[in-house]
Amino acid sequence: MNAVIMDSPAAIPGLAWNNRFAALGPDFFTELQPTPLPSPYWVSRNQALAREMGLEQPWFESQAALALFTGNQLVQGARPLASVYSGHQFGQWAGQLGDGRAILLGELETANGPQEVQLKGAGMTPYSRMGDGRAVLRSSIREYLCSEAMQGLGIPTTRALCVTGSDARVRREEIETAAVVTRTSPSFIRFGHFEHFSYSGQHEQLKTLADFVIDSFYPACRESAQPYAALLQAVSERTAKLMAAWQSVGFCHGVMNTDNMSILGLTIDYGPFQFLDAFDPGHICNHSDTQGRYAYNKQPNIAYWNLFCLGQALLPLIEEQEQALAALESYKTVFPQALEARMRAKLGLPDARPEDKTLIENAFKLLAADKVDYTIFWRRLCHFHTPQGHEVVRDLFLDRVGYDAWALQYSERLAPVDIGLQADLMLKTNPRYVLRNHLGEQAIQAAKLKDFSGVNTLLTLLQAPFEEHPGHDSHAGFPPDWAAGIEISCSS
Repeated sequence: MNAVIMDSPAAIPGLAWNNRFAALGPDFFTELQPTPLPSPYWVSRNQALAREMGLEQPWFESQAALALFTGNQLVQGARPLASVYSGHQFGQWAGQLGDGRAILLGELETANGPQEVQLKGAGMTPYSRMGDGRAVLRSSIREYLCSEAMQGLGIPTTRALCVTGSDARVRREEIETAAVVTRTSPSFIRFGHFEHFSYSGQHEQLKTLADFVIDSFYPACRESAQPYAALLQAVSERTAKLMAAWQSVGFCHGVMNTDNMSILGLTIDYGPFQFLDAFDPGHICNHSDTQGRYAYNKQPNIAYWNLFCLGQALLPLIEEQEQALAALESYKTVFPQALEARMRAKLGLPDARPEDKTLIENAFKLLAADKVDYTIFWRRLCHFHTPQGHEVVRDLFLDRVGYDAWALQYSERLAPVDIGLQADLMLKTNPRYVLRNHLGEQAIQAAKLKDFSGVNTLLTLLQAPFEEHPGHDSHAGFPPDWAAGIEISCSS
């Protein structure tokens, strides 16, 4: 297929488009068409998500679908656009940003409810700044796999429907090939959208945006005496729960700028992310983050800082600063409660007791002191009640005395707990599989040679990360020594 848009617009069988975001008006976006890529090919299709959305399998595997999700064919009923937003990047006001390499096709009415469909890497937009509007195969595979990994873990996230590739060359640190990842979400609106209209003094547009978000996603806020303060509180609480989820599985986002924060409390914009291997609370996964602003242990406070920025953006609508501060205050309560609840579940504790906080804190201290593999520790702990299981957990630690003291504390806490209930809860809470950097890298290197089996195998494992998946022990094992040398940056 040549790099030209096909003449006849395509339709998605059985599904209709809506364009609620486009209805907000031209102040919010620029309408444009994707820039086609030459000779596209399938890298991977997420059949499970396609079924959830109501996409017919024969169509999803067709050339028409390939052309549509590469940006090579027009879409009947869609209104492609790139939205404008602003934001704070690495703590500094960056001014106007926007969808520099993402084009929203519109909103599909699906079996999952309304879902926006966005092409990431489909060409330049007015907001590309110095960029080319393209995504590379490497970063597209990483986002595709990680968004579905988070979904499998039960963590709120945008989703990924498919990845298409092309041999078109793209320059990053080196020459790479182009790809497009199709993302879905109820909305891609970010904190930065509100900052854009607030900082530019466009308060009518700010109100229009806030009203749209409330009416579409937070209708209960409309019943409040101050609906915009209620919106800020609701977003704060969702974000607090998201941070608790990230911390509990050892997930590092890597670039928590305000333009990368979802107004719906979703994980969004997967770039230099990482799941922890050795547990290091101060781990910095983003090679571009030279000051360590977005280190793993700083993520909860950064989320609050970002929410404070959102609160400032909403002040023209809330009007009373004290109301905005009060709305943010719930974050400080919800986050620790949500994190403790998740950690209790990881320990197999069905109820809460005062001593649980100390038990959890002591576990983190032990893991950090010996740099114990985070995912493997929690998965092995699922079998703590068996003699052999206890020993394989103990083998992870150099400080055997310290571990034995904690294990005794843990055993005493487990005494009244039904062992079967405990083990079942832990096996459903502590994943066997996460998207480690080296697994993604192996799949990417094979994909560069047009072998996509590694990508599809990982997709299967990560969509059901709590299951055993016999025959895939290597995907659940310790990372190889070379994994420590993998560097990921904002270009990832």
